[in-house]
Amino acid sequence: MCGRFVITLPNDAMAQLFGAAPDNDLSQPPEYNVCPTARIAAVRLGESGARRLSALRWGFLPSWYDSLTAGPLLINARAETIADKPAFREAARARRCLIPCTGFYEWTRDGDSRLPWFIRRRHGTPLVMAGIWQSWARGAERIDTCAIVTCAANDSMAQLHHRMPVILEPQDWPLWLGEAGHGAARLMRPAPEDCLEMWRVAPAVNSNRAHGPDLIAPVPDTAD
Repeated sequence: MCGRFVITLPNDAMAQLFGAAPDNDLSQPPEYNVCPTARIAAVRLGESGARRLSALRWGFLPSWYDSLTAGPLLINARAETIADKPAFREAARARRCLIPCTGFYEWTRDGDSRLPWFIRRRHGTPLVMAGIWQSWARGAERIDTCAIVTCAANDSMAQLHHRMPVILEPQDWPLWLGEAGHGAARLMRPAPEDCLEMWRVAPAVNSNRAHGPDLIAPVPDTAD
């Protein structure tokens, strides 16, 4: 799964990378401990069909939720069932987005202790996760929300967790966004084995109130 992540790329650099026009309400990176319900930057197609870098609430709200807390917090959508789940199937067909990050966190257990790990693309280049989005409204309240699509972990990631985000290469972006026709389902697969590197980090990140670049500093002798 993906329950926390890091974004350090400035908004103007993200807009340039994706050829997207930035909205005016984006949060300002860096953020080293992005948690569910935070507003995150995502690339989606606007009404004109052009790419936009938009602020979305991380936590997908199905249309039938009567309030923000009317049901489970849906931060991830499983690739294997996304086309069938009533909450996700329409978004999977028509409202897909790109969620850029620097890397994400995962946890292993040592007895009663939760040991955090930081995972990023090798050499530190931006990592782009597949997402879906949904506009939710009740009365005058309207929120654009999203979830990260996950798949079975590849062998290297499986050392930490049995799930991982669907990671998209630049050549995949037009198909996932719907610019290059149909067939996006074939992109929902584990990343190649040599795609990622990972290292253990200090337990400070276990608190959702922790911030700062020290959160991704490797614990000695754990870097891959």
